[in-house]
Amino acid sequence: MLEPALYLIPVTLSDGTHERVLPQFNVQVIREIRHFVVENVRTARRFLKACDRAIDIDKLTFSELNGHTRPEDVEAMLAPLADGEAVGLMSEAGCPAVADPGADLVSLAQRRGYVVRPLVGPSSILLGLMASGFNGQRFAFEGYLPIEAGARSRRLKEMVRRIEHEDQTQIFIETPYRNDRLVEELCRVLPPSLRLCVATDLTGAGEHAVTRTIAQWRKLPPQSGKVPTIYLLYK
Repeated sequence: MLEPALYLIPVTLSDGTHERVLPQFNVQVIREIRHFVVENVRTARRFLKACDRAIDIDKLTFSELNGHTRPEDVEAMLAPLADGEAVGLMSEAGCPAVADPGADLVSLAQRRGYVVRPLVGPSSILLGLMASGFNGQRFAFEGYLPIEAGARSRRLKEMVRRIEHEDQTQIFIETPYRNDRLVEELCRVLPPSLRLCVATDLTGAGEHAVTRTIAQWRKLPPQSGKVPTIYLLYK
């Protein structure tokens, strides 16, 4: 019998098979869970079927936790735990609760005293950092940069300051359809000696992580297209 706990279940980052990035233990846990909290039911069902086609999806319950979920609705998602049943939390990609609305559920579970079990799985933040060659002891994940031009410029200047004065790697992401536009901006406004790592389609068939100075990227800008990409800056 699976321990009644909130299980944080990583999912794949790309279209690659789950066997490449997830341990078999995760699949064993998934098979025993009947209640899931997910960002999108459709993609969650597809992921579960990819893990094990024998899973009877129709016998599972799904609650959606995303940007449209009302805070007052989150509490009910933990109800199975009060009845001694396990709950699985899944993101749309990678690890749940990291740059993900699932963090609200984990926070509530901790406040209520429930057991929380994080499972092993891919994180684009750590994979990108590993591949960049940058400082892996001092780093900050900034999430999405501001859309407004002034706020965006101020954030980039602050990131450069942290790199120069705190020896801290800066990590951030962008909505995929803005990838190429973002790199053009970085090449235009950042110091030429600063290094930028562009890590695209991590764990996928088109995976590549390349580190160059801004001056070098200006001569040959990366073309990531609309593929999920993570960016890292360091001196």
